[in-house]
Amino acid sequence: MPDTTQAYVDTLASQLANRRPDLLAIAEDELRTFTATVARFINNDAIPLDIRTNLARDLHIPEPHR
Repeated sequence: MPDTTQAYVDTLASQLANRRPDLLAIAEDELRTFTATVARFINNDAIPLDIRTNLARDLHIPEPHR
């Protein structure tokens, strides 16, 4: 990002953190839920290996071995 864009994003993030500090906790909870869901999917042997492998590649995470 150009410096001016990054400064703008930083300003917005700071304003949001000051006005709605609860949003960070909400976002962290959502990320934990998403991560757990993806991990269960990637490791679910009932789903074909090629589908799980391609998803892992798309998300740049370790591929399933089985």
